Amino acid sequence: MFGFLFFILFTPGVSEVICTSSDLEMSYTFCDFTAHAFMFNLTPCSTMNISVWKAALTWIPRNDIHFLKIVFDVWYDGAKALLWKELLCSGADDEYSVCGTLKGETLVSTFDIKGSRIKFPKGNYSIVVQGFSDDSENNMLLCLNFTMIVKQDPF
Repeated sequence: MFGFLFFILFTPGVSEVICTSSDLEMSYTFCDFTAHAFMFNLTPCSTMNISVWKAALTWIPRNDIHFLKIVFDVWYDGAKALLWKELLCSGADDEYSVCGTLKGETLVSTFDIKGSRIKFPKGNYSIVVQGFSDDSENNMLLCLNFTMIVKQDPF
């Protein structure tokens, strides 16, 4: 038997569907105009009675990841709802598997997203996730624009 590792080289500007269900649609595009070797999956595809989403990420970064700051900018029906910044890698005593990944290496990671405990009201969400290789947020490693459409209220 042969084992195959499948990467999708995404075309810039083309929306990639993460999931579609009766209560949720999620997709993403890249913010920049460079093709990426990247794959992201989220289960279950629902916002109803879910306490934790399971995420799977496969990525071949174009730069070494010794420092990684993630910025989440969330918009709900056109209004800014949240700005959150998190330092994942600082170069010393890093706890995340992404830290230390070298340019061209394949990063494969699974993790929980516990923010789904929030009851998302029906509506359109735009979530921009940026990864920076410096604290000043000048050197962007990755930028994704997620679209989340919640089709029904949770109550």
